[in-house]
Amino acid sequence: MEFLLEYGMFLAKTLTMVLAIGAVIVMVVVASVKPKARKGELCFDDLSADYQHLQADLQQQLLDKKAYKQWQKHADKTEKPQHRLFVIDFNGSMDAHEVDALREEVTAVLAVANKDDAVLVRLESGGGVVHGYGLGASQLERVRQKNIPLTVAVDKVAASGGYMMACIADKIIAAPFAILGSIGVIAQLPNFNKLLKKNHIEFEQFTAGEFKRTVTVFGENTDKGRQKFQRELEETHVLFKHFVQRHRQQLDIDEVATGEHWFGYQALELKLVDTLCTSDDYLISQLAERQVYKVQYRVRKSLAEKAGLTAASIVKSSLQQLQQLTFWR
Repeated sequence: MEFLLEYGMFLAKTLTMVLAIGAVIVMVVVASVKPKARKGELCFDDLSADYQHLQADLQQQLLDKKAYKQWQKHADKTEKPQHRLFVIDFNGSMDAHEVDALREEVTAVLAVANKDDAVLVRLESGGGVVHGYGLGASQLERVRQKNIPLTVAVDKVAASGGYMMACIADKIIAAPFAILGSIGVIAQLPNFNKLLKKNHIEFEQFTAGEFKRTVTVFGENTDKGRQKFQRELEETHVLFKHFVQRHRQQLDIDEVATGEHWFGYQALELKLVDTLCTSDDYLISQLAERQVYKVQYRVRKSLAEKAGLTAASIVKSSLQQLQQLTFWR
């Protein structure tokens, strides 16, 4: 038993040294790589062709040779739809940095689309910063301004800033248990002023303008500052409500703009959405009428970012395994 313990300690030390050396090598390589301009590329995937290949593979497995040849002959004679549907995926984070890619994708679509085409945005977001999601909504507004039909599909969640973007659409579809709404504004921050005072640490801040800073993390907040900050939140909420009402006139805005969220079934009754349907079902229904293309803007990642993503993936996987172990116990 003592031998196994010593052997385990030896392996742990060896692994630690190997990881440390590897980390040093990665840092040296990253430091030696000359920074280049960050550029991305637009990728177009023919989803109609992918679906046809799927059909062909399944039919080949299910039918005998004669029946398959007849099906294939009929499929070859089927005319290709002339109208197009462009699909954009938007999975928004708190800081809404994904809007940068959305801008490129919308610009690409508008460069080739006409009024007979359509756009589907598969949107997933729990919201985030006001200015980021405001810009995201403006990007989708560009599609509406060109009179190109815009549909937003929500399979999981479009809340707060996510719903701000979704309400731009001519039509919102949502899965039955997708989460929608949360038309409200929230701001929260800790305050360490008492802790600093307890440890005899002074915090000094200099401003010009009475309300340059209303509430702070380290300073001593005043009732007047808190009241001003609250008024700013209320004003932002009013703008949010007016924005949603302008695009979804059928809504009772006072009923839905309470900061609450609803599942798809409830959202349909409240007219937050137009149809209960998953994005998959919607796409399949469009394949007979339109050629479907997915548009995606991909930014090339640096070596450091790739290493970071790999490390993050390992940590995430480890945490998930730990959660599973905890659950099954």
